[in-house]
Amino acid sequence: MIEFITTLVSFVVLQASAPAIPPTAAAALAVGLAAFGAGYAERGIGAATVGAVAEDDEMFGRGLILTVLPETLVILALVTIFVV
Repeated sequence: MIEFITTLVSFVVLQASAPAIPPTAAAALAVGLAAFGAGYAERGIGAATVGAVAEDDEMFGRGLILTVLPETLVILALVTIFVV
């Protein structure tokens, strides 16, 4: 196993002139990870928003804004696709 890792590392070091992954794959990875992170953040925010709105109806606007905020990460990640 160690021999395989050393061979792989030496191969990657020798191929340093080329990127590890193509730019389009990197952009897709960025969008996917941003979407995953946004979903993870919305999990807790959504639960807290529902609890706050159940107690006080005036909290709906703040809860809506806080729920939508993590989605801006995904929008910014989508911009990277058009840049690449």
